[in-house]
Amino acid sequence: MQVIKSMNFYITTPIYYVNDSPHIGHAYTTIACDVMARFKRLDGYDVKFLTGTDEHGQKVDKAAKAAGIDPQEFTDEVSVRFRNLVNSGENLLNVTNDDFVRTTEERHKKAAQELWTRIKDNGHIRLDNYGGWYSVRDEAYYQEAELIEKNGQKLAPTGAEVEWVEEESYFFDLSKWQQKLLDFYEANPDFVTPKTRYNEVKSFVRGGKEFTEGALKDLSISRTTFDWGVPVPGDDKHVMYVWIDALTNYLTSTGFPDTDSDSYKKYWEDADNIHVVGKDILRFHAVYWPAFLMAAGLPLPKKIVAHGWWTIEGEKMSKSLGNAIAPKDLIDDFGVDQTRYFLMREVPFGNDGNFSRDAMIDRINSDLANNIGNLAQRTLSMIQKNCDGVVPQCKAQSAESSGLLGYIKDVFKDFDIADFRFDLAIEKIITASSRANEYLDEAAPLKLKKEGEMKEMGYVLYELAESIRQIAITLQPFTPIAAKKILLQLGYKEADFDNKYGGVAFEQLAAEFALKPGVSLPKPAGVFPRFEVAKKEAS
Repeated sequence: MQVIKSMNFYITTPIYYVNDSPHIGHAYTTIACDVMARFKRLDGYDVKFLTGTDEHGQKVDKAAKAAGIDPQEFTDEVSVRFRNLVNSGENLLNVTNDDFVRTTEERHKKAAQELWTRIKDNGHIRLDNYGGWYSVRDEAYYQEAELIEKNGQKLAPTGAEVEWVEEESYFFDLSKWQQKLLDFYEANPDFVTPKTRYNEVKSFVRGGKEFTEGALKDLSISRTTFDWGVPVPGDDKHVMYVWIDALTNYLTSTGFPDTDSDSYKKYWEDADNIHVVGKDILRFHAVYWPAFLMAAGLPLPKKIVAHGWWTIEGEKMSKSLGNAIAPKDLIDDFGVDQTRYFLMREVPFGNDGNFSRDAMIDRINSDLANNIGNLAQRTLSMIQKNCDGVVPQCKAQSAESSGLLGYIKDVFKDFDIADFRFDLAIEKIITASSRANEYLDEAAPLKLKKEGEMKEMGYVLYELAESIRQIAITLQPFTPIAAKKILLQLGYKEADFDNKYGGVAFEQLAAEFALKPGVSLPKPAGVFPRFEVAKKEAS
């Protein structure tokens, strides 16, 4: 695995709308970004990881008025729900974000107004009157051809109610960017992943059959019917429409509008900068955002990654069904490492997934407890009892060697999370652990002891312990707490976790960092307990 110390990597979640309560979907996106951020740090990259909250718009304005409080006071209170998920609060999800942007911050207002000014100065914003179908819930305008007729009522594609709105508005000339966007997509076929989403974006920009009005329409980017938003530069009667405001947060965190700053140059101009979003907001990130940046004369992000939605026990997650799952409830029931593991393991990133309590329990017990946890506990307990609690001697690799370490090396030689396929990376870890468990049963170290083959027993236990070390290192991005516990039980010290967030670098998968015979090990303790259903239900 190559360590590229000069590579810069910038990853972002969408900023979460404060009128919602955190649910499994928010946790999924945030954990996915954290796993990738941790992975890249361990692989030698200079990483910046951003999340935050979207705090302007009509829904927030209405909610604050209904609560009888000022919108700023309202957002100060409710944004805590999201800050508590991450490194900026209680960190319930154990994530390592480096920044948390709130769109009500002064630094963000300055960034959004500077972006607006650059676009306007380049001749791409005009004042006009607007009439269109608008959804308050989605904070989005929709074309006539996109609407759904249901019981005589027009609905957005999301099922949200729409209303006809007419008002004075500033417009962004999105229609002029159709060919430039299509040319950009053709030149950058990996800009949107997975491929199905890339094709959807191109179809929308072309004006495919589902959008029969054809080419892109100019975009209304300001509102006058409420004042809770970033004021339009030079015209305080208008506030910025949510998307030009919200999308700018990705620039805000880099230090924009100071384009001479080290942070901006490092993480925007000279970085693999990636936005991870739900498929429902892909259009705004893959069409509007690139067009805004082109119009402002600014570099574009390298990639937009769109993931699917989660159902709950086979049902669509909705307020009416009351089936949304709060991240805290998952963590209280199953543990934070177990929650992170399940969400990354269960479905290929990009596909829709279904959360099932039974499926999560099965994953915890089969993959974590019975496989990885069992391997570590059995091996380390044998070393404690039969090798005086020290790493046993290893045998030089030869033709008569078991080949376990060679097998593990082959499994991890290309260890990566390509195309955000977390599930495939985890499959490699499980493959390695499964083979080590098989080897433990085949080599039968306790049988060797009974036969007086103490050296051979030690050789077997060394191979197993070194295999566990490599499994624990690769497991770090997914289950960081448990992985660290395993490594500490293998003789690592706190000082060995020299990564910014306490990790053992992937370069230590190399043989030169292998366990040293004779090192004393602490008394082993289980790291992945089984989830006992009966016990849980009885409590």
